[in-house]
Amino acid sequence: MDEDSYDRILFLAEPELNEPVMVVALEGWIDAGLGASTAMSTLLDSTNSEILATFDTEYFIDQRARRPVVRIIDGITTEITWPEIQLRYAKDGDGADLLLLVGPEPDFHWSDFIDVVTECAALLNVRMVVGLGAFPAPTPHTRKVRVIGTAPITSAHLLSVTGTVDGELEVPAGMTAVLEMGFSEAAIDMVTLWARVPHYVASMPYPQAAAALLEALASVAGLTIDAAPLRRSADEARRRVDELVTNNPEHATMVRSLEQAADETEGTPLGDVVPTGDELAAELERFLRGEQA
Repeated sequence: MDEDSYDRILFLAEPELNEPVMVVALEGWIDAGLGASTAMSTLLDSTNSEILATFDTEYFIDQRARRPVVRIIDGITTEITWPEIQLRYAKDGDGADLLLLVGPEPDFHWSDFIDVVTECAALLNVRMVVGLGAFPAPTPHTRKVRVIGTAPITSAHLLSVTGTVDGELEVPAGMTAVLEMGFSEAAIDMVTLWARVPHYVASMPYPQAAAALLEALASVAGLTIDAAPLRRSADEARRRVDELVTNNPEHATMVRSLEQAADETEGTPLGDVVPTGDELAAELERFLRGEQA
């Protein structure tokens, strides 16, 4: 790493790592059903991860947009917790090394952040990088959550595991998209996994999406990850959505239509209705407007 990069990251440990897989899920971009954040929190809870490094908060994060949290006890200010981007290290169920990049998506200096992360990955001999995301899509909650992928041309071979959306799509970029291009230049494979969340439940927790992401992560990276606890939560979430749909005739009709489309297209790479790029862009724009309202 060059001197400028070292100024933007503070290493707190020196673990012995063997070709780790880096998993990226930064807060602040599209995360329908909290699929990516729930998948990452499950990884953090189940792997006993420890902090390897932290990034320069003052340089990358706007504290007015992401304010620190203050703890007050009986009128006494006792603690300030600052927003922080962390690189944590852990092991999967079979002892394979993991690096977990977590925290808020940077507000400033994206190019510098890409340089720091890619140089760090090269230093630690990362064998591949996997981003996690979830977006709203015209798919029914009564069918399996499908995961698709995006990757730079140098990592296109990884998309055979997930499938993609055909055609051209232009939407605002999140940090994972920029990381894909940065890792391509650094000659390190990266793929971002996207869970397709039913658009009508995109604003509520949807553990089915998180479980699907972890299973896809295990498949594409050759890891051992237990998604069973999320599957149990998913069963309860399915029952709640079933009740909401049953009590609303309009929603019930919509779900039946989505089910029919899914069954007619079963066997396609996406496994259900295949939206066009324009349709996906419009759905994402509606979702973003809802988040900002």
